[in-house]
Amino acid sequence: MSDPSLSVVIPAYNEAGRLPRTLGRLGEYLGSQGPSHEILVVDDGSTDGTAEAALRAGVPCVTVIRTEPNRGKGHAVRRGMLLARGERRLMTDADLSTPIEELPRLLARMDEGYDVVIGSRALPGANIEVHQPWYRENAGRVFNLLVRALALPGLHDTQCGFKVWRADAAREAFSVARLDGFCFDVEVLFLARRRGRRIVEIPVTWRNDAATRVGTLRGMAAFVDLLRIRVNDWRGRYDKA
Repeated sequence: MSDPSLSVVIPAYNEAGRLPRTLGRLGEYLGSQGPSHEILVVDDGSTDGTAEAALRAGVPCVTVIRTEPNRGKGHAVRRGMLLARGERRLMTDADLSTPIEELPRLLARMDEGYDVVIGSRALPGANIEVHQPWYRENAGRVFNLLVRALALPGLHDTQCGFKVWRADAAREAFSVARLDGFCFDVEVLFLARRRGRRIVEIPVTWRNDAATRVGTLRGMAAFVDLLRIRVNDWRGRYDKA
């Protein structure tokens, strides 16, 4: 069996309620587009039957990967990206906060020679249909300022969960990444840029889901993880043997 053109990686923790609808939308849209694809659902130690719900959805080309115990979104995405077979690899959230219809715009920029294309809520032209609560939006702005100061100058929104990676760039970054928490996006983008990969962000449509899994404590831990990225880099922990 030949490898698919596109892999879609979905990290999922206790997503039994939302996942079947999301998989249905993905299956219908990708099936109508032509290029071959696979959908990898990485069940991150769920306790609500997420894996079973994904399988019962009956959507073609879906593979469920189970991890035990719960390790975090970063670990789930990393595992999915490294097991994916597609030449292009999309990571997207289980709630499809960025609609899958935005995918062609990201792929078009990849056709221009970029290795990583990331959706952005912060650039002019972004369409925020449903906003986060004011305190989350303000915390996000502060976090993005710190990201630009400490790790990724020039990028305005590293945390939007809609990114496309070229296969070789994904293997290169995710194979040495270490963070399991929500700051993993910053880490892998930092690693990609460190190795000379071309990264571009583009404005996308995005809508907040009130059932988001990002808690306040996890969000605060992401600030600490920013420092861990710098320390890991200074100590050579990202250097390949």
